Amino acid sequence: MEIRCALPQDIWELLHFLKMRSKYAVLLVFIVSLIIIEKENNFISRVSDKLKQSPQALAEANGTETSQAPAENRSLASLQELDTAFSQLRSHLHNITLQLEGDRDPGPRRHVLLMATTRTGSSFVGEFFNQQGNIFYLFEPLWHVEKMVTFLPGSASAVVSALVYRDVLKQLFLCDLYILENFISPAPEDHLTPFLFRRGSSQSLCEEPVCTPSAKKVFEKYYCKNRRCGPLNITLATEACRHKEHVALKTVRFRQLDFLQPLVEDPRLDLRIIQLVRDPRAVLASRMVAFSAKYETWKKWATEGEAPLQEEEVQRLRGNCESIRVSAELGLRRPSWLRGRYMLVRYEDVARAPLQKAEEMYRFAGLPLTPQVEEWISKNTQAPRDSNGVYSTCKNSSEQFEKWRFNMPFKLAQVVQDACAPAMQLFGYKLASSPAALANRSFSLLEEAQPSWVT
Repeated sequence: MEIRCALPQDIWELLHFLKMRSKYAVLLVFIVSLIIIEKENNFISRVSDKLKQSPQALAEANGTETSQAPAENRSLASLQELDTAFSQLRSHLHNITLQLEGDRDPGPRRHVLLMATTRTGSSFVGEFFNQQGNIFYLFEPLWHVEKMVTFLPGSASAVVSALVYRDVLKQLFLCDLYILENFISPAPEDHLTPFLFRRGSSQSLCEEPVCTPSAKKVFEKYYCKNRRCGPLNITLATEACRHKEHVALKTVRFRQLDFLQPLVEDPRLDLRIIQLVRDPRAVLASRMVAFSAKYETWKKWATEGEAPLQEEEVQRLRGNCESIRVSAELGLRRPSWLRGRYMLVRYEDVARAPLQKAEEMYRFAGLPLTPQVEEWISKNTQAPRDSNGVYSTCKNSSEQFEKWRFNMPFKLAQVVQDACAPAMQLFGYKLASSPAALANRSFSLLEEAQPSWVT
């Protein structure tokens, strides 16, 4: 009875009114209340903290005795009941709002690994995750590891390198970026370095709070292109990673899918692996342009026929195709440890329908595709013809993905087809039987993608 007397009459009338109205009236009234409450959230939190204190503590804070303020205690009790009621209503209305707006709980922290090889379009596809603000994205962090690790000759070298790569990936997914300090050269000082490879390709490393004021007389080998930042503070980068909802990494230096089983089974990780492949004929054509000096023998043999094509180089091409095929076959077999955590994607399918494939990849990763990513895809897949640089992620994708076939000598395509036939068959790349077939625009070299490629 004392509580009723302590409350204003209009509040009791409002509560009585709410009880008598339908759930739709309650929803309407308290949505307005919710807006007001959210705007004053900090104030309510402070009041709630006060209300949770004992009357004795409140009295001591005000320098008074508890027996001297019975009226205040009754008022506080009344306000506490109202605060509890509003909190319950706010929680209820929040749940209704989520249902009405179609919002989803962000769920667990996801870890996405984009596994590819050079010149397969991985930089372009990686931007699908780099452009999403709640994802911490790193571009080729294993570049430093490759530069520093001394590989043993023979088959043991691949095993040693894979183990090192795997351990570094695990630490990076756990937001331990300090692991890179063991491989960056020159070594960072006080966790500061201007030498993190392609820093500018990671938006998370070029935004606040990681982007610190630029320093005079500091040579930035790898810098942020859209804003001036000082040397990378690895401590700030680590904290930024921990504050993001998800982590995504892109690498072209790891191919042994079976070595990732410990990461998939690590309870601290929720790993999803996307393996990106491309027609090996297109890969070779692109590498011959991007890494011209390394493929000088190939170019002379293909165009002039002067220098013989060394068997060692053909074997290297065959070995690359086989390593990709072996990992893909493992993923498509769906072993129990990998089930639901592996997806095979062809670059050609991404180029033909980038938004559709982005939606598929995000759905596989358990993440919502944001309008920001959709806008980036729209802007960067309909670029003018003169903007397609070797390392550009801005492409007229529907025109570019088969451009190679009209410039590649047929005898060069034959070498690739002979060396990579098993992989090409697995991925649905058709063999060209003649120069005319290779250059015929009406003859598709691509079979339809298989639904089984998406787990």
